[in-house]
Amino acid sequence: MSAQTRLTLVMVADVAREGVETFQRYEAAVLPLLERHDGRLERRLRTADGQAEVHIVSFGSRAGYDAYIADPERADHRTLLEGVALTQRLLEVIDVGESRSYSSSIP
Repeated sequence: MSAQTRLTLVMVADVAREGVETFQRYEAAVLPLLERHDGRLERRLRTADGQAEVHIVSFGSRAGYDAYIADPERADHRTLLEGVALTQRLLEVIDVGESRSYSSSIP
């Protein structure tokens, strides 16, 4: 399946300072499960303080994504996040073309 036909998702997580290490342990446990469901971690970005993280992931199909979400091993690891102040957003995205450099006034 080409990159253009894969299901691509962006996950944005905001984690309270006291939960950063726990969240990173959870991610280390569940991200390797992507491959089991034809998923790929395309990009993983984190702020310097570790309190925000962005993942760009893709799956060969929605069924692969659904299987990843339902994976019992992934569900078992969710217990790591109990008590962690965490806000997550999941966005389904599409590729809009070539990457281009744009100048920005953001420092």
